[in-house]
Amino acid sequence: MNLEKYFTDTKGTAVFASANDEGEVNTAIFSRPHIAENGRMIFIMGDNKTHENLQTNPRASFLFMETGPGYRGRRFSLTKTAEEENDELVQKLCRRCRDVNDPDSMRKRYVVYFNIDKELPLIGAGE
Repeated sequence: MNLEKYFTDTKGTAVFASANDEGEVNTAIFSRPHIAENGRMIFIMGDNKTHENLQTNPRASFLFMETGPGYRGRRFSLTKTAEEENDELVQKLCRRCRDVNDPDSMRKRYVVYFNIDKELPLIGAGE
């Protein structure tokens, strides 16, 4: 499956789950990811609980449920590989951050990269 095309063309609801080093879990609604040429998933994150958890535990789960009837989508097990603060890249990648350089909308944002360890269908084991 071409994930870049899938996440560009497919509308839906995305949920990102992370846990800190003590196992306390956080879930959050997220935007669709970008996919790098090397296949890594890229997310833009604010300075929030999800980002905080990833500082002590690089493993996460991402679920994407497609808009429409039934239960279609994908689940991913992820491992964080890198992150950077790069306002130019945030502005280039962000689908909803048109005003990233507007002083009223300025906040710290990170570009966070993940390896995809496992990909499964939304429903069922898929293995």
